[in-house]
Amino acid sequence: MSAQSNSYRAAEPRIERNEALRLLLRGDLLSLGLRADKIRRKLHPENRVTFVIDRNVNYTNICETKCLFCAFYRDKSAKDAYLLTQTEIFRKIDELVEQGGTQLLMQGGLNPELTIDFFEELFREIKRRFPDVQNHSLSPAEITGIALRSGLKIDDTIARLKTAGLDSIPGGGAEILVDEVRGSISPKKIGWSAWADVMHKAAGLGMSTTATMMFGSREKPEDIVEHLFRVRELQDSGGSFTAFIPWTYQPGNTELGGTTATGVEYLAVLALSRIVLDNISSIQASWVTQGAKMAQVALFFGANDLGGTMLEENVVAATGCSFRMSRDEMIALIRAAGFQAAQRTTTYTIIREFGD
Repeated sequence: MSAQSNSYRAAEPRIERNEALRLLLRGDLLSLGLRADKIRRKLHPENRVTFVIDRNVNYTNICETKCLFCAFYRDKSAKDAYLLTQTEIFRKIDELVEQGGTQLLMQGGLNPELTIDFFEELFREIKRRFPDVQNHSLSPAEITGIALRSGLKIDDTIARLKTAGLDSIPGGGAEILVDEVRGSISPKKIGWSAWADVMHKAAGLGMSTTATMMFGSREKPEDIVEHLFRVRELQDSGGSFTAFIPWTYQPGNTELGGTTATGVEYLAVLALSRIVLDNISSIQASWVTQGAKMAQVALFFGANDLGGTMLEENVVAATGCSFRMSRDEMIALIRAAGFQAAQRTTTYTIIREFGD
């Protein structure tokens, strides 16, 4: 936990589950936003909003998990099923570096043919060719799948991937960390405790991680609250979450279908995240699912970071939701909201500040 988080915790009593649920169900949106904004300003008094230049490389869309909410996955026999070659992956990273990027987020489907040998060879070569790029890749579900297919323990799998060049682990696949919900929308995916186990063990190896939440599908308000407190408790027990990213389910082209959360619901959950997660320094606004204008509003509801510029993004785009934003557009958005824009690394070291 950062010194800023410690000073906040000392000044304010921690919110607990019952109060969090009351705020989510009956709290006034603007009052919730003001409370979250006060915490953001206390934790980040420099009036800065950060972002990272990154690229999502979805190395395969072949997946045996077949989550009902996912429009990206394909069976191996599908005409548009693919597995990128190393040459294709290196070309994408070359383009990232050419644009000043520092973060590679490589995620894909749970391809049943890929064992740890595939990833070790790939990660070693990425680190050799691009030593200054942070390999912030895979998800707990992918790592668990790699371990099972390779006949390895989770600890050994993470350690070997780290040795090969994996620097940090993003929090993808968290959805809602309540198994009743997970069983309803992704019955073949790992349970919440398995997700937590990967993150706990990665932290034990000195790797930074992030946590996410996808909401707006089939969960109840109580499940959203439980998710937040499970993340907070994981961080209390030695977690290494540098940021929390809540985003909304996108129903387009999915088997699950239905509708998504409204903008008001998104802002309420974002603000509650900032209030509950007093031991996680940064909260990211999801412009990828919400668009630029809502992301700008989110900066006054607890968010202090806009995540990545994402030179490429395919998973959310497969649902028909395809917002794009260049570095300059992101800087302009931050400035227009009255903040100082700054480019950061994956671990929140400031690379460059952009003055007026």
